[in-house]
Amino acid sequence: MTGQHPTTEIDTSKPHPARMYDWYLGGKDNYPVDEAMGRQMLALDPRVPVMARVNRAFMHRATRWLAGQGIRQFLDVGTGIPTEPNLHQVAQETVPDARVVYCDNDPIVLAHAAALLRGTPEGETEYLQADVRDPDAVLEGARKILDFDRPVALSLIALLHFVPDEDGAHDLVRRLLDALPSGSHLVMSHATADFTPEESRAATDRLRAAGVTLALRSREEFTRFFTGLDLVAPGVEVPHRWHPELGEPVPGQEDGVIPGYGAVARKP
Repeated sequence: MTGQHPTTEIDTSKPHPARMYDWYLGGKDNYPVDEAMGRQMLALDPRVPVMARVNRAFMHRATRWLAGQGIRQFLDVGTGIPTEPNLHQVAQETVPDARVVYCDNDPIVLAHAAALLRGTPEGETEYLQADVRDPDAVLEGARKILDFDRPVALSLIALLHFVPDEDGAHDLVRRLLDALPSGSHLVMSHATADFTPEESRAATDRLRAAGVTLALRSREEFTRFFTGLDLVAPGVEVPHRWHPELGEPVPGQEDGVIPGYGAVARKP
């Protein structure tokens, strides 16, 4: 780890999305408050753990596809708690000299950051303690590792549905992309209420009561994030239908549509 990171106290008084995600994936880096809220979400829709695994599998496939296209630099914002294989492991399996910068604002991710830095001898990985709502800080830290004169894959996996429009979600994405050169890519996945409106409304209300904002966006709203970019085929899709041939299917994903969208697009 090349940088110095601030020590931040972990708040265990309310659930945190990254720790809930860890619980859905069967991890142990979560607290009773996260499990309690996770079980409430499970009662509303028992597919939630499958959604988490499908989302993770989408990230693997998108990273594998990008590495196969020759992309050698990755900026992963909203990293979450490390779960192998991590993005750098997938990328460096194809491109051993890939450079990867992880970024998250959750101190529990910082506590496990060493697991994110075990890459290939040829490659380089770094972890930044920063928030997507402060894109200047994200870019400043990333520039120390990544060459912004060469294409970068910006990965925003299961992140923007925690940033409402009133917090400038679209502007944040645009500011990050504006700093990247032509040939860079945007990788995004996002939850939606398009397929399960009643369950999604109930989940949003429960999370809001616990202090977690959830901004579920429609297909049209999600697609707006890619304005001015060239979508990679098949375009905006439910995550498990985006290039399924690039990975193993997730058990349970065949039981109906997973309520989310995923897409990859190239900056002209």
